[in-house]
Amino acid sequence: MYPYTILINKERPLAPDYRPQNLVCADFAFAAAPDSEKRLLEKETALAAREMIADSQKQGLALYGISGYRSFVRQKELYEASTSGYVAPPGTSEHQSGLALDLSCPQVGLQLVEGFAQTPEGRWLYRCAPLYGFIIRYPREKETVTGYAWEPWHVRYVTRALSLYLSLTKMSLEEYWNI
Repeated sequence: MYPYTILINKERPLAPDYRPQNLVCADFAFAAAPDSEKRLLEKETALAAREMIADSQKQGLALYGISGYRSFVRQKELYEASTSGYVAPPGTSEHQSGLALDLSCPQVGLQLVEGFAQTPEGRWLYRCAPLYGFIIRYPREKETVTGYAWEPWHVRYVTRALSLYLSLTKMSLEEYWNI
């Protein structure tokens, strides 16, 4: 069984050689080349994301995958090049687990910006992601708990049961682990 509820953060990093064994290429709208590592997701995560994005399209929305899996090496490159508080140190990024996905939409130029939250796609994602097993991993007003700035575009697969529980209780994954 895959550890969907695993907590990955600055205090609980993944090993430098960690690589998920069941990565698959996402087969939904993605702003990355077909052979890009960014399109890789853990298998169940990819299936849930495909269902979520297909259902959003039925509502006339245009969600696009931006970034899924990242290797330790790629995360290190991004971290060393970053000047913002949005990039996690290598080993502490959920993208390295294959369980995280950044999403955006054309209204914000497929960028990962806070303004995404105010788009129809961002509002739909906030309301509906838990129905597919995803949480907004770094919610607004939980920065001191998660250790990361608010990222309305960053979802994390945790299973439907846990995502619905966290959504109803307004808990972050860190708070859940500290119960």
